Amino acid sequence: MKKFFALAATTLIASTTFAQAWPTKQPIKLVAVFPPGGSVDQVARILSQPLQAQLGQTVIVENKGGASGSIGAAFVAQSPPDGYTFAVVFDSHAVNPALIPGLPYDAKKDFAAISLIGTAAMTIATPVGSPYKVFGDVVTGLKANKPVSYGTIGNGSLAHLAMTLLGKSNNLGWEHVPYKGGGPMMQDAIGGHVPLVIGSVFVVKPHIDSGRVRPLAVTTAKRSPDLPNVPTLAELGYGQFEAPAWWAVLAPAKTPPDILARMNTAMNKVLQDPEIAKKMQAQGINVIGGTPEVARVFIEKQIDIWGKVVKDYGIKAD
Repeated sequence: MKKFFALAATTLIASTTFAQAWPTKQPIKLVAVFPPGGSVDQVARILSQPLQAQLGQTVIVENKGGASGSIGAAFVAQSPPDGYTFAVVFDSHAVNPALIPGLPYDAKKDFAAISLIGTAAMTIATPVGSPYKVFGDVVTGLKANKPVSYGTIGNGSLAHLAMTLLGKSNNLGWEHVPYKGGGPMMQDAIGGHVPLVIGSVFVVKPHIDSGRVRPLAVTTAKRSPDLPNVPTLAELGYGQFEAPAWWAVLAPAKTPPDILARMNTAMNKVLQDPEIAKKMQAQGINVIGGTPEVARVFIEKQIDIWGKVVKDYGIKAD
């Protein structure tokens, strides 16, 4: 018994000493789980320099894209829990457990939440030349048995799940057209080849600003600050419908609590910086921050909500 307590005490001391030394050992990696150029990559790069200043250690952004962010997430889940590898994830993180068979990690158990960076509205929009002036025009067309299709950034994306849930819950029989990303989707919308598209403010707003597409509704509970004149689906009579895009920072599950707390403190200081908040807002992101528990509860709820949609409606990955 004495040996057991001695070993436990030694382990505790070693763990405490390790946490106290963090992050002096080596550079910190922020693993952006999507390729360069997208919102996850840009969020990671917005965070990296101010985090470096807060932590007094080099912060490197490393892109590990593929399989809707699951390749990068798996890399972080399997990394040493030493406070030197973190994931910057997107809303697909909550969809992947139900959508991708044989995922090599448990999205709830194999990560520790650091921070919910923020959320953003997804926007349902239509080409400026389309007959749909308001969302009700789409519904009227569908009820008159006129075919309506909508584009998303891909099969199994949060946008696809949101439109599936909205359609099935309200007898709206639209057809899904999956694209390989936001660029091709918006090009088809601009060209009038698809009557509706749904994507994050980050993807859609530049084309609203240029006058080439018209916004009809947003998917968040409150109106988007970037599109204050665009109604929410809830305002239009669709209950408490809410489907935000979101971004978060995660660590491997067994990362020491002291390191998690210090990283969370650093993240909150960064997110509270007006210049950083302004940069996030330029991406259409409403900054959240807060405690790791806020992030954990939010993410687990998203996993449960969208996992049920995938299961209930038999949605398959590409």
